Amino acid sequence: MVGNGSFGALLDARGRVIWSCLPAFDGDPAFCALLQPRLDGGDWSVELEDFSHAEQHYLDNTALLRTLLHDAHGGSVEQIDFAPRWRQHGRFYRPVMLVRRLRPLTGSPRVRIRLRPLADWGARVPERTWGSNHLRFLLPGMTLRLTTDAPLRLLRDELPFVLDRELRFVLGPDETLTRGLDDFVDHAQRQTSAYWLEWVRYLSIPLEWQEAVIRSAITLKLCQYEDTGGIVAAMTTSIPEAPGTARNWDYRYCWLRDAAFVVRALNRLGATRSMEEYIRYIFNLVAGEHPELQPVYGIGFEKTLAEDEIDSLAGYRGMGPVRRGNLAWLQQQHDVYGSVVLASTQLFFDRRLRQRGDLAMFERLQPLGERAFALHDQPDAGLWEFRGRSHVHTYSAVMCWAACDRLARIATRLSLSDRADYWRERADSIRARVLDEAWNPARGYFADAFGGERLDASLLLLADLGFLAPRDPRFVATVEAIGRELKRGDGLYRYIAPDDFGKPETSFTICTFWYIDALAAIGRHDEARAMFEQVLARRNHLGLLSEDLAFDGGELWGNFPQTYSHVGLIIAAMALSRPWQSAV
Repeated sequence: MVGNGSFGALLDARGRVIWSCLPAFDGDPAFCALLQPRLDGGDWSVELEDFSHAEQHYLDNTALLRTLLHDAHGGSVEQIDFAPRWRQHGRFYRPVMLVRRLRPLTGSPRVRIRLRPLADWGARVPERTWGSNHLRFLLPGMTLRLTTDAPLRLLRDELPFVLDRELRFVLGPDETLTRGLDDFVDHAQRQTSAYWLEWVRYLSIPLEWQEAVIRSAITLKLCQYEDTGGIVAAMTTSIPEAPGTARNWDYRYCWLRDAAFVVRALNRLGATRSMEEYIRYIFNLVAGEHPELQPVYGIGFEKTLAEDEIDSLAGYRGMGPVRRGNLAWLQQQHDVYGSVVLASTQLFFDRRLRQRGDLAMFERLQPLGERAFALHDQPDAGLWEFRGRSHVHTYSAVMCWAACDRLARIATRLSLSDRADYWRERADSIRARVLDEAWNPARGYFADAFGGERLDASLLLLADLGFLAPRDPRFVATVEAIGRELKRGDGLYRYIAPDDFGKPETSFTICTFWYIDALAAIGRHDEARAMFEQVLARRNHLGLLSEDLAFDGGELWGNFPQTYSHVGLIIAAMALSRPWQSAV
C-alpha cells in the first residue's frame, strides 16, 4: 500500500499498481486489475523482458515502496513508488498523485511500460489525449495526467525499449508542474521521506516487534481520509473471506466501531492527531438531542450506501460478485454509541492536546449516552452484522455500559458531580443487567447474547473495556471456553454457529489478537507470545495483513489491508513486549 491521506493504491509483488480508487478511497477504481476487469487494463506496470524475479520492501520507516526487478541476463531495475505528503504553507500537501522513479541498476534491461486506467468500474476505456510531455485520461470526476521525461511514443504505444537512464513519472491531477520534473520528483521524495521519518520518530513504540508495530501504524495512518477525518475499514471491496464464499463485502467506508479501534491503537502509540480528526468527523454526523447513529457511513458523511453488484469486474481470482456499497448502513448495531464515546474520552484527559475536551464537547456526547442507555437491552444485529437474525448481544450491551461509564469519568474530570452520579447510576444499572442476563451458569461462561448459550470472540474484550477485572473467575472461564471452542491451531473463529451464509471457514485475524491479549491478561504470557509470533509470520512480505487467515497454510483472505488486523497487532505487541528498562 502507498498513499497520503487523500487516496491510496495497492501494488503487487512486481510493482504493478493493481488497485486505486480515484479521487478518493470510495471513488471509481481506475486501477482495478486486482478484481479482474473483463476489459484489458486496469493497471500501471513496468514489464521487464525475460523477467526472472522481484524483490520488494518499504524504505525504512516510510510509506515509500522500492521494487527491484531482475531479468534472466543479470539486468535489474529499481522502481520507487510513493504518494507525496509533507507540510507546506501551514497545511499538508497531499495531492491525489502517484510518483514513480525508474532507473537501471545493472546490465541492459529492456522494459515495456503499460499505463491502462479504466473507467466506470472497469467497464470502459477512458478517452486519452496527449501533449509534448504528458498523457491525459478522462476519468469520471477527474482528469488524470501523466507527466514524464520518458518518450511518449514508447508509452503511448507500449513499445519495449532499453532502459539506459533514470525516468520519472508523475500521475495526478491535470495540472502543469510548477518546477522541472526532475527537481519536483527529487524534492517530493526527500520531503515525503522526511515527513514519515519524523512521524515515526515520535511514536511511543514497544521494545519488541518494533518493525511490525511501525508498519502497522503507518498503514492505519494511510487509511484515514483527512478531508473529513473518516477512517476506512480497508481499501478494497469484494475480496472474499475464503475461496468461493459468498462472504464478500465493500469495506471502503467508515465503520464507527472499526475507526474507534484505530483511534485507540494510535493513541496508545502517541499519534493523537488521528483521534482529533476522527472526532471532527463524528461531530459532523451527530446532530440533535436524540442522535441516531448508523454503524457505517461514507467518508464524505454519506448515510446511504446502497449495495449493488458490478458485472464489469469478474472478482478477485474470478470469485465474484463484486459489490459496491454496503447494506450494513441499514442495520441497528447498538455498540456504536459506546465506540464513539470511547474514542472521545482521551480528549478530556490528555494534556498534550491543543484542543482538549471541554463542557461543550461533553454536552455533545451526553445524547449518545442517553441512546446507549435506552438501547442496551434491545435486540440488534451485533458487531458481526448478522443479516438474518437479531438478539440482545452481550458485546453491544457492554459497549452501552462503556458509554455511560466513560461519561461518568469525564463528568468527574470536569467536576460535574451531579452528572457524574447520573451517569454512574446508569452504568451500574446496565452492568448489573449484563451480569445477570449474559452469564450462563450452566455452561460457566458469558454467552454471546442475553439468555444465550453460544460463544463469540467479542467476549474476549470484557477485561480490556474495564467491564471485568482480568483475573475475575468469570472472565478467565470465558477465555478458556473460547480457547476450547473457537480456537483452531494458531487462529480463532469469530463464532462457529452457522449464520446467514453458513459456517465461517477462516480465522478472523483481530479475534486471534484479542485472544492473545486475553491470554496475557489472565497470566498465560508464554502461550500468548508464542501465538503472537505465529500470527506475525503470516503477514505478507511487506508486513501487511488482510481481514482473515486460512487455518491451513495461513493464506491471507478478506479485504486488504484491514485496519482491524493492524489494530490487533499493535495492541498485542504493546501488551506482550518486555519493558524498555529491560534493555537500556
